[in-house]
Amino acid sequence: MAPMEKGFSWSNIAVGATMNMFEVTTLGQPLEVLKTQMAANRTQSMATAFRTVWSRGGVLGFYQGLIPWAWIEASTKGAVLIFTSSEVEKYAIQSFGMSTAGAGMVGGITGGVAQAYATMGFCTCMKTVEITRHKQMEVGAPVESTFKVFADIYKREGIAGINKGVNAVAVRQATNWGSRFGFARLAENLLRNAKGIKEGEKLAAMDKILASTIGGALATWNQPIEVVRVEMQSAIKSNDPTRPAKKTVLNTLSYIYKNNGIKGLYRGVSPRIGLGAWQTICMVSFADYVKAA
Repeated sequence: MAPMEKGFSWSNIAVGATMNMFEVTTLGQPLEVLKTQMAANRTQSMATAFRTVWSRGGVLGFYQGLIPWAWIEASTKGAVLIFTSSEVEKYAIQSFGMSTAGAGMVGGITGGVAQAYATMGFCTCMKTVEITRHKQMEVGAPVESTFKVFADIYKREGIAGINKGVNAVAVRQATNWGSRFGFARLAENLLRNAKGIKEGEKLAAMDKILASTIGGALATWNQPIEVVRVEMQSAIKSNDPTRPAKKTVLNTLSYIYKNNGIKGLYRGVSPRIGLGAWQTICMVSFADYVKAA
């Protein structure tokens, strides 16, 4: 990890925003769209989901929601995540003598919760609306602009409406980044031990990337939370009388399980493994190098 410094590292705000913008604009958004498509349409295979997204405009279909929602979300949540997690990780090691893996997990959990409530609620909701509202086109209904949908939700439900599912987002982000940072730091330590590299010494770039890939992949154990979040924020209309009118994390979880079983709760996990690995490489490995520079 990056060298420890005294005082707040304000430059990490810029590091986080820059790295998250890079992540989402490259592989992040296509994997996010594919994952969300499968989580919202739980009977679709990955091949079917891929063809459906492709039908919305080819390659551009995989970048639905990138502008403005994903860019707004990435720049703000990346800044909050890296600044908060770095400060907590630093003080957990310096003041409490925690291991790098333990400190990474605590830092990731804190950063994940902070970004969820500070910036991610409405952005994640609107990204999901942008991706899932095209289902209405498939059944012949007119598709409204994202800004029209945003305005209608705000007019009808206020702040709570555009932050729908924010508690599920917070649980997801806490478990996401706690697991990603924790597992990535643990993998770094295991690689150091295997190669006889002392604590604090730099790992080779490929070792850092491998550790982040492992951390990102293992962090997808919480996929049911992600499927619940997508269902809570989905713009897909349904005549199913068993679908909760007022969705909470628990009643949405129960609804998905009753209708789609355990498999339904893990829909979209394959692209999310790729997404988790790429996000962790960008926000842990690459960010460490940028912070050190």
